[in-house]
Amino acid sequence: MTPEAVTAPEMQPSANDRLKSTFNSWFWGSMIAATVVHFGTFALWPELQAEDFSFESEELEAIELPPEIEIPPPPQQISRPATPVMASAEIDEDITIAPTTFEENPVEDLPPPPEEEATDLSAQPTFTPFTVAPTIQNRQEVVRAMTREYPPLLRDAGIGGTVLVYFFIDESGVVQDYRIHESSGHQALDDAALAVADVYRFTAALNRDKKVPVWVQFPITFQVR
Repeated sequence: MTPEAVTAPEMQPSANDRLKSTFNSWFWGSMIAATVVHFGTFALWPELQAEDFSFESEELEAIELPPEIEIPPPPQQISRPATPVMASAEIDEDITIAPTTFEENPVEDLPPPPEEEATDLSAQPTFTPFTVAPTIQNRQEVVRAMTREYPPLLRDAGIGGTVLVYFFIDESGVVQDYRIHESSGHQALDDAALAVADVYRFTAALNRDKKVPVWVQFPITFQVR
């Protein structure tokens, strides 16, 4: 038999060999691509401008300090007053004032007495003298009016208050005018107090034995019992 020729199998290049063989092409190709991208980025990148960060400083004002205060020296001691000395002049002990008589000053020549200016007491609250103060005649009627005029919303909420009312009472004891002197703080209670004030009846005030018109003040109190 003729021996057949034996040939060695063909060796395939390894991955490392293939990488070494293509390294140069890959290296230079990536360098060229990076260069192109780099210059293209700078060419197409928008132009940037720096903002103005300048500022103005305020002018400094010089403050003038007040001058130093000079403390004045203490005042000089006041000298004691001199001792009084009796006058040496002679004074007549018979010093009298001439009496005033109607013979020397007749009544016709005397000036008239000043006229009293008539004032309207009802115009506004004012002091009016009296010796006997007026009294309330219809207390039960006033109590019923206060119950009737008490605002329901404030009564149910337990809100009360006192209204100080001025009354002008004439010589016969009739209320001619009334007005609020001190509010309760609630308009509804003030209005109710004015409605109750119209119900009051008084006795006439006396100045000694004469009936006089007067201004008096009475409190009107609303409270939940």
